[in-house]
Amino acid sequence: MILETFGKFSYGIRWEVRRDWVLSFLLDTLMPPDCCLCGIPVGGENKGVPVCNSCAGELPRHDMPACPCCALPTAEGQICGRCLRSPPAFDSTYALYSYVFPVDVLVRLFKYRHRLSLARFFAGAVGSLPEADVVVPMPLHPRRLSERGFNQALEIARPLARAAGLPLEQGKVVRERYTPPQAMLDRGARLANPRGAFACYSRFDGLSVMVVDDVMTTGASLDALARCLKAAGAATVRNFVIARAG
Repeated sequence: MILETFGKFSYGIRWEVRRDWVLSFLLDTLMPPDCCLCGIPVGGENKGVPVCNSCAGELPRHDMPACPCCALPTAEGQICGRCLRSPPAFDSTYALYSYVFPVDVLVRLFKYRHRLSLARFFAGAVGSLPEADVVVPMPLHPRRLSERGFNQALEIARPLARAAGLPLEQGKVVRERYTPPQAMLDRGARLANPRGAFACYSRFDGLSVMVVDDVMTTGASLDALARCLKAAGAATVRNFVIARAG
């Protein structure tokens, strides 16, 4: 009955993908999994948490000195040469983890194996957030959403916005142009790939916007989205990402 209901409201997203998403959600809720990394049962007050306390404590926090703009590690936390040569449209970046083992494993489980409980885990691991007036998840193109079945940035942004008491803006900032996955491209193609891909159907006049995404590599998609938001009136655009590569 539950699956039939979800099926009726899939709104064009392929049922095969949506069914996997629903089953994953139900299994995570009704039969909480063991720790994603070490496999031991997670019990007690942490029952249902996808990463045990021991493994969570060993995850590589991105707390080294880093460029305040793009979060790329720098010797003394100064702005990096790349941002000095070609300043991005966004104003700052906060990264929770470094994109190395085993964080890369968790991200892949989340994005490609539909371990949606990891979104709540990531959100719960956040300390202080960048100041903001509104939260905007990195949009997915409808074709990519159909392929994946969910927007990973939105799943992270929901609990973050709720915990911070901030409005979550979705649907009015869209990815209009389909682009190949960034992971398939070299650096030069990654930088050019997202240009002009986004559109805003809402004004953000004078607002401080926090953009949420899963992994930052070159920052090209975040830069393109920030340019779109600034064109729509945003005063500042600050990124929050689960992991920073590089």
